[in-house]
Amino acid sequence: MTAAETPGGLARVVPEYTGAEAAGGGVRLDLELTQGVPWRVFTLADPDRLVLDFREVDWTGVDPALFAAEGLGAVRFGAFRDGWTRFVADLDRPLAVEEAGLSVSALTGQASLRVFLAPVSEAEFDARAGAPEDPRFDLPEPAPVEPARESARDGPLRIVLDPGHGGIDPGAEAGGVNEAHLMLTFARELREVLVRAGFEVVLTREDDVFVSLERRVARAHRARADLFISLHADSLAAGVAHGATVYTLSESASDAASAALAERHNRADLLAGLDLGGTDDVVADVLMDLARLDTQPRAEALARAMVDGIASATGHVNSRPLRSAGFSVLKAADIPSVLLEAGFLSTPEDLERLTDPDWRARLARGVRDGVRAWAAADAAEAALRRR
Repeated sequence: MTAAETPGGLARVVPEYTGAEAAGGGVRLDLELTQGVPWRVFTLADPDRLVLDFREVDWTGVDPALFAAEGLGAVRFGAFRDGWTRFVADLDRPLAVEEAGLSVSALTGQASLRVFLAPVSEAEFDARAGAPEDPRFDLPEPAPVEPARESARDGPLRIVLDPGHGGIDPGAEAGGVNEAHLMLTFARELREVLVRAGFEVVLTREDDVFVSLERRVARAHRARADLFISLHADSLAAGVAHGATVYTLSESASDAASAALAERHNRADLLAGLDLGGTDDVVADVLMDLARLDTQPRAEALARAMVDGIASATGHVNSRPLRSAGFSVLKAADIPSVLLEAGFLSTPEDLERLTDPDWRARLARGVRDGVRAWAAADAAEAALRRR
């Protein structure tokens, strides 16, 4: 980590002096900033990626095409954590950081960051790859599995809404609309509807920032949520789909389209440059599977109630509105969790509906009605579950 002087305002990338080019058999990356900021650089494997973190840098006006160079693949950048932004570049071949440095002009105060990537063997790349130890970037400790709150005893039902994507991960995009912004807007609207109905509501993100899948679930645990609803509006590269769909967790997807959708959602952490190595825990997985024996039927009942509520309020749901797949964000063992695909941005009719505030208000009322019906039925069954 190289720290610079304390910045006096938000640093911006200067596009005119920013880009990448082949050099010395490798790649040279240049970024010009309006001032110096704390930063760090590292590589990750599986897939091979270059990651640059900055203390809040504004990338407005920067075209990813500036970084087109032999050896670099897709490039993305944006907000990553509160106060931090991230740049991620896929690597088409093994390239390791050979030199990296930031210099600040004593005359203008502008900062020039140069990174040189040199070719290495795949074995050497793997040996050198990995995020540096830094508590500001580490994922949260796994939360203990605790029994869900008894809502009737402890107060109003507590709902965690999870607007998908955000920051460096904009999600699906169509017609000048991106999924991250749209779902944050809908989450705020839905929160108001649910609060007026007497529920407590917590959002996993309040701004356009990246939140890892594990942190989303951890925030639901910290909030002691009674239920968790993840909000999305995806896009299909091929085929046509329309209408709302509610997903529950399963190891085997209910259909090929659901499997592909879950794979795209679960890749969000990889695309944002998170190091997921060494996260498997077989014993923990077994314990969570046991906990889900109680939670999963409740999640499936919630999905059915939400589909009924949405269909009644909007008159429009998918032809197969109840589906299942291995969405990582639904893996809280002790919280009934569902994922709502509000529609598909790749379908013009759905795009028109989702960008219409009046239609979103109807959708929000449908979700509210579904949650309210589920809560009543779940409370009636709670005494049976405790016996």
